[in-house]
Order: sequence, then structure tokens, then C-alpha cells
Amino acid sequence: MPREEPPAAEVSETGEKEDGQPEEQEERWARLLPELLSEVVRRVEASGGERWPARKDVVSCACVCRRWRDAAVAVVRPPAVSGKITFPSSLKQPGPREFPMQCFIKRNKKNSTFYLYLGLTTATVDKGKFLMAARRFRRGPHTEYIISLDADDLSQGSNAYMGKLRSDFWGTNFKVYDSKPPHDGAKASSSRSSRRFGSRRISPQVSAGNYEVGQLSYKYNLLKSRGPRRMYCALECPSPQETWENSLKTKFRKPMGTTVLRNKAPRWHEHLQCWCLNFHGRVTVASVKNFQLSVAADPNDPTGSRDEETVLLQFGKVDDDIFTMDYRQPLSAFQAFAISLSSFGTKLACE
Repeated sequence: MPREEPPAAEVSETGEKEDGQPEEQEERWARLLPELLSEVVRRVEASGGERWPARKDVVSCACVCRRWRDAAVAVVRPPAVSGKITFPSSLKQPGPREFPMQCFIKRNKKNSTFYLYLGLTTATVDKGKFLMAARRFRRGPHTEYIISLDADDLSQGSNAYMGKLRSDFWGTNFKVYDSKPPHDGAKASSSRSSRRFGSRRISPQVSAGNYEVGQLSYKYNLLKSRGPRRMYCALECPSPQETWENSLKTKFRKPMGTTVLRNKAPRWHEHLQCWCLNFHGRVTVASVKNFQLSVAADPNDPTGSRDEETVLLQFGKVDDDIFTMDYRQPLSAFQAFAISLSSFGTKLACE
């Protein structure tokens, strides 16, 4: 799988560019009037920068220096508002509310690696824009999926480390770990919290460890029936009310509380003699891995303010090693990817 750079703007906190060019040599760009600078970024985004790969021009503006970065952050809206993924921070921000963010996953069975792409067209799959990658590792009785921004550096010690998914021996219970603290006072689950992200990112400087942000479980099926698997997820989701600027400048995200999801139960189709779900054309191959997640019914919410019918994440097969992944608020791309990864692999108590 050829390497493709993630949607990152590489610039240091001091404004020094990645090639070592000092900030003094950028003064002529930094001296632009704030109004003019904002207008430049707006025009770049408006002139064909709505979608990738043209959107890289917006990221390039954020790479010039700190003032240009601040201007880009002020102009670019978060995924929940714009429906666009621009910076690495976008991958841990909630998706749109009114429509799903359409992505797909390519699997490489030879090296147990999975690549997440942002869909660029309305087609089921296309060339896509690389977002993240994950690799499956066996750690004694556990299986771990290490998630990274760099498809060629899938290790917990990498500056591109995003988090991981960890399963139990049976492959039916999982925990999601974020490299970034979900809130102030959160404690890392390992001694690796001393690692830090690289200093040349548009994201804020935060410690990189393993902070538990979610749990997933697949219902045991000890009788080995041929019925569909059942899923249950409890996740700490980022707050959509948190402003885009604050999410980039503050050290920790604001907690939204726990979001509980369950899979939508498929219906038995007498004519086809199989279990069916309506994926609206986004899934074309029958598979036990296919699922749709929606908000679980809350017994403490008699008004039913949360829509149990709206699909917040759907995942399904379209080819031997290609799967679509569509998510929306309150889930982020990182959380959706971690949940989707749990569907791969053998589940000894469910199969």
C-alpha cells in the first residue's frame, strides 16, 4: 500500500517550518493585515478547496506561520458544521449531524493492516483521501489494533500514534484507548503517557498515552446459532458544542458524557432466506461483519428525545477487502474506525 500523507498541517508551535526555515524569514507573510489574511484564506477555500485533493491548499495556508495557522483555524469550520475533514484534529471531532460522513476501509490480509479513506465521490468506493491506518498485533491472550496517522509507522511510540483498540481472549469485549486525555484529570492506562506528539503539528501539544474512552461488546452465542451478532458500545464522545478554536487551543477536550449505542436488529427475509438491513446501497456483499449502530433506548428518558432510528455508524462489505464506513455526530472518525475494526477477526464465543 503506497504511503499517502494524512490531512495534517505541519508547523511548529514557534512558527518554524518543517524544513528548518526560521520565523524571521516568514515575517513578510506574517505582516499582512488580519482582515487581508482572513480574506486570502477564505478565497483559497472558496476557489475549489471544498474537497480533497484541492483542499490541501487550505492546509498549506496553515503551514506558513502561526498567524496564518490562526487565520485558517478561524475560517475553517469543524466537521460537525462543514462536513469536511481538514486537519488531524478533525479526526477526533464529531461528524455532521444531518448527514453521514462517507468513508471506506481497505484491508491488507497479508500484513493485517487496515487503511481508512475519506470518500471523494458518491460512488461506493473511489480513490479516496487517506486518513488513518491500523495494524493488528497479538499481545499474549489479547489482540490490539494500533491506530496511526502514518501508514508506514504503526507503533505506539510514533508521533503519529492516535490510539488503539484492545480485545480480550474471546474477541468479544473491546476497549478503545485514545492517545489524548478525554478531559482534565483523566489518568493514562499505561506508563507510556510520557510520550509526546511531534512538535510540528497544528494540533496542540498534549501528552500521548493510552486513555480509555470506550468499551464494546459482542453478545455471547454459546449455542453457535446462525443468527446475527449483537453489539453494544459505550463511548465518551467529544462535545459538539465545544468551539473549533477551543478544541485546537485548549489542552484537553470537554467531556460530553457517555453515549450508549446498540446495533439495529436485522429482519429475516423469507424470499432471500437471510437476515437483511437497509444500507441504502452502501453495502453490497452479505457478511456477518455488516452492522448499523444507533442510540440505545434510555429508560431515564421517557420523552425519547434521542432518535433510536437514526443510524450513527454503519459498516459493511462491498468487495473482498473493501468495506464502507459511514458515521455522524456524536461519533468522530477515530471512534468510528475503532468500532469498525472490532468487527474484523474471529470471535470465539459468537461465531
